[in-house]
Amino acid sequence: MNVSGGEVAGILVAVFWAILVSFLAVVLVRLAQVLKATTKLVADVTEQAVPLLADASTTVRSARTQLDRVDAIASDVQEVTSNASALSSTVASTFGGPLVKVAAFGYGVRKALGKGGANAQDAPGTTSRRTVIVGRTVPAARRRKQKG
Repeated sequence: MNVSGGEVAGILVAVFWAILVSFLAVVLVRLAQVLKATTKLVADVTEQAVPLLADASTTVRSARTQLDRVDAIASDVQEVTSNASALSSTVASTFGGPLVKVAAFGYGVRKALGKGGANAQDAPGTTSRRTVIVGRTVPAARRRKQKG
């Protein structure tokens, strides 16, 4: 059996092609397994994502409803605040001036009659008056000492 050089070369090429085809078959089998696992993973993610997206959509709708309610409450509070401000300025302008005048008149009458002035505290025989300062009671003599 004489094997020529061309036959040896043909056998080597055939063996090389057989190894290459085997290698490609193994690669294709592995690729098929990876694609199968990827398909399963995508299906599982889709199964879990759809309910999560539905829950997220419901939560967003609920949050929007709550924000609408808060917006309505805030506008009502703003209206109440503006009404209270208008009422306060009306009361101040209506009663403020006359009350100040009445208080000034009352103070002037007391001063003129001698009640509540400095002379009443210095007069002998009067009881010691006490004044509340920051939650404490201080005798009148001590108060005068603190002033001057």
